[in-house]
Amino acid sequence: MLRILGRQHEHCDGVSRREFLAAGALTIGGLTLADLLRAEAEAGIRSSNKAIINIHLDGGPPQIDTIDLKPNAPTEIRGEFNPISTAIPGFQICELMPRLAQMADKFSFIRSLVGSAGRHDGFQSQSGFSPNDSASLGGMPAMGCVLTKLLGSSEDIAPTYVDIMQGRPLVRDSARPGFLGPVYKAFRPDISKMFERPLEPGMVKELANQGTNHRTSLKLNTTLDASRIGARSTLLTGLDRMRSEFDHSGMMDALDRFNQQAANILLSGRFAGAMDLDKVDRKTLARYTAPTPKTERFTTADNEFSMRKLLLARRMVEAGVRCVSVSFSDFDTHSKNFARMKHMLPILDIGLHALVHDLEERGMLDDVTIVLWGEFGRTPKINKNGGRDHWPRVGPAMIVGGGTRGGQVIGATDRTAGSATTRPVTYQEVLATLYRNLGIDATRTTVIDPTGRPHYLVSEGEPLPELT
Repeated sequence: MLRILGRQHEHCDGVSRREFLAAGALTIGGLTLADLLRAEAEAGIRSSNKAIINIHLDGGPPQIDTIDLKPNAPTEIRGEFNPISTAIPGFQICELMPRLAQMADKFSFIRSLVGSAGRHDGFQSQSGFSPNDSASLGGMPAMGCVLTKLLGSSEDIAPTYVDIMQGRPLVRDSARPGFLGPVYKAFRPDISKMFERPLEPGMVKELANQGTNHRTSLKLNTTLDASRIGARSTLLTGLDRMRSEFDHSGMMDALDRFNQQAANILLSGRFAGAMDLDKVDRKTLARYTAPTPKTERFTTADNEFSMRKLLLARRMVEAGVRCVSVSFSDFDTHSKNFARMKHMLPILDIGLHALVHDLEERGMLDDVTIVLWGEFGRTPKINKNGGRDHWPRVGPAMIVGGGTRGGQVIGATDRTAGSATTRPVTYQEVLATLYRNLGIDATRTTVIDPTGRPHYLVSEGEPLPELT
């Protein structure tokens, strides 16, 4: 079942947008959301510009060193950083993020994110589910892959879902389509030459095992013109459709769709243009660039240019992408936690400030939801190496934009930031909120697995009422 949310809009014929969609759903059995959106377009109804930017803090951000400081905790817990006041009365965050403190009234801060599967990847914050859920069928799909199923078309000139995660979330294929199959996998451009993120030695082999086809090239062969590509695509599509009748894995359908979409994307140039930061003016680039850190940089940590990934995300959304996944490293602070946070948090502070103000200036912030989180939190107690270890019991998250109410502080933890004491929030509740911001009721919308069984987009929990 599909439920359309949002305001009611009147059109020149006196029919509301909601009535139009309801009528379509009643008169034409089995319509998908993509069908409805295409019908809207044919009727002259403007489609939605709403989008998601999902930021994964690779490794697991320390709640007690970011948005849930405990200055009165024992020394072996509270750490080195002091809290500073924010634009939300009575709420304090880490001193390393002064820009975030100034615009805190635009954000909602979740201090009680629970239910982590404890897995060291980005899958749960991409899907809301554990990798074990529906594992026998291929696993649950990431949100962006669901959106490609619901909203996307092989005729689109921009992909519905783009994954530009690096490091561990890329290596472990966190943005995977699960049981939806390869037809709906993420569009994954190679940004390794734009942004340096050295892999841990163990991950080099993991990534190599994926082969070379896990990334999508954006280069068009200069010897081919549009007519030749069109003719070749038509021939390939015909042959692939014939061959797909004998293929039950879904790979032929995937190739058919990818060939067509890749041709549309490359010929349009719109998406490739969004990826080209050489076209961006110096003032904008400077806004997304941190001063060169004077602190130690850990081997796998992002550098002062890494926040330009957020600029890429904004440009992709402007080009028509509905969901972008991006990651920043390295928050896996088993050692030297404080030195590494002194490097990463100021860079993140500058990037978030730039993105929010950029979206505001362009009138996009009410349409674009930004979520910021990781796979879990970090231990309250500092270990012998000056680090914090994995702590699935509770973690932090932040949400801004998309029409959500700002200035919210949701949940609280005990005196050591070790467990939630009020308003525990699950990953699925956050995902349900993101879907709602796109106009999709995740508690009533389903996708079908290979056995024909429907699965709701979230299996438990509702969108966060605090944010409406």
